[in-house]
Amino acid sequence: MSENCYCGSQRAFVDCCGPLISAQIAAPSPESLMRSRYTAYCLGNYDYILATYAQAPRSALSIASLEDSARGTQWLTLIVHPSPTLLPSQVEYSAYYFLPGKKLGVLHETSNFVMEDNQWRYLDGELHDDCGTVNQGRNDKCVCGSGKKFKQCCLNKA
Repeated sequence: MSENCYCGSQRAFVDCCGPLISAQIAAPSPESLMRSRYTAYCLGNYDYILATYAQAPRSALSIASLEDSARGTQWLTLIVHPSPTLLPSQVEYSAYYFLPGKKLGVLHETSNFVMEDNQWRYLDGELHDDCGTVNQGRNDKCVCGSGKKFKQCCLNKA
């Protein structure tokens, strides 16, 4: 896969999230882990997603429950929000997606990560008030930040 990584880094998958998802290297930061988890959702790699949860929440999850929660979701774009007020173990992001019926949605979260066994793990997150359905006009600028109209960009991915 030589195309750009799903995480929005503008780097090739093999040089970005690929080595993390294939367990060749550990995530060097909470942001890199969050980006690789987003990419794993795009790829449907629920084994990796489950493995990157912290021990406490992981015990209540299964691959089947992760698959069920993501069924029908088509991930479009990830935007990481830089913030000087976040702790080093936190990442704020917005992940845009389509649900069946081409309904555009956003998951806006501040995620908390912990170090376990010398590896970053996802602990939990706080959802922001703007989560849910997004009213996006076909001629509005695309949510991904490409500068193109929505109809000429991410709407084509639905």
